[in-house]
Amino acid sequence: MGRLVGVTLLGIALALLGERFLALRNRLKASREIESIDLPNCHLIKGIETGSEDIDILPNGLAFFSVGLKYPGFHSFAPDKPGGILMMDLNDENLRALELRISRGFNLASFNPHGISTFIDSDDTVYLFVVNHPEFKSTVEIFKFEEEDNSLLHLKTIQHELLPSVNDIIAVGPAHFYATNDHYFSDPFLKYLEIYVNLHWTNVVYSSPNEVKVVAEGFDSANGINISPDKKYLYVADALAHEIHVLEKHPNMNLTQLKVLKLDTVVDNLSIDPSSGDILIGCHPNAQKLLIYDPNNPPSSEVLRIQNILSEKPTVTTVYANNGSVLQGSTVASVYERKLLIGTLYHRALYCEL
Repeated sequence: MGRLVGVTLLGIALALLGERFLALRNRLKASREIESIDLPNCHLIKGIETGSEDIDILPNGLAFFSVGLKYPGFHSFAPDKPGGILMMDLNDENLRALELRISRGFNLASFNPHGISTFIDSDDTVYLFVVNHPEFKSTVEIFKFEEEDNSLLHLKTIQHELLPSVNDIIAVGPAHFYATNDHYFSDPFLKYLEIYVNLHWTNVVYSSPNEVKVVAEGFDSANGINISPDKKYLYVADALAHEIHVLEKHPNMNLTQLKVLKLDTVVDNLSIDPSSGDILIGCHPNAQKLLIYDPNNPPSSEVLRIQNILSEKPTVTTVYANNGSVLQGSTVASVYERKLLIGTLYHRALYCEL
């Protein structure tokens, strides 16, 4: 009798594991393939060889790139090289990304930048917020951008128990931001387990000098985050749920979910077209290829544009798609005056004219 019970329990456990495995493949879009949709006048950006996970562009056309991310479980073309912040002036005729010098005292050897966001204060001071993973931990670094000598002055490191696995960030003040946690746990094994089991425990956190608090939760894998031009709404990409969440921002900085837009791709970072308010999304058509890198069958790239997100029927169009022959593993797409920049997790970056 005891043996029968044991066999029965083993069968149930294996069935549950099999169901979770198939569900994970669906969340990764493991069977999806795409056809390329090209744009005219595209070329790879010189100076970016090891990924450009996030991009943020100032109103004057200066673009910041977060490069060289190393993340557990993902491929890297330069595993021993520290990450950095690069800048490119989109008003120049000869476009080239140059690395910004960072002030003394900051640990460059362990710099592992992820999501980034800029904030321009009332006195025109430019702050750059950077999600950092030194030794695969999570911190938020705040820098002051010194345009005169193309450098970053490190001001502050923020580390908090409510920020265990930060992915992306949107700055809303000189020391104020919202951030996404893409995992609930910080332990690598527990991170894999929560993804496999699909706990839906990831969240959005608000941080200021006065308080740090969870303001939205229940996401499968909270990823990219951005804010509407009128500052009334936050947009959050739930990567493995293939969703864009629209959340209303309140005076106390809490958030209330307004709507959810379902898509057919793994969504990553979100950018806002300043001329229209449209949302641009860097996407992974098949995220399994990100995890299991094969140079003969590389991860593809996809950029979506969402128009009128607050309407009953938003318009979703594919701006760019590539099977990996040009660009592998797109994570972000940012636009400035009809100039499009597309970044990747660990590959190159692309410049296109719209």
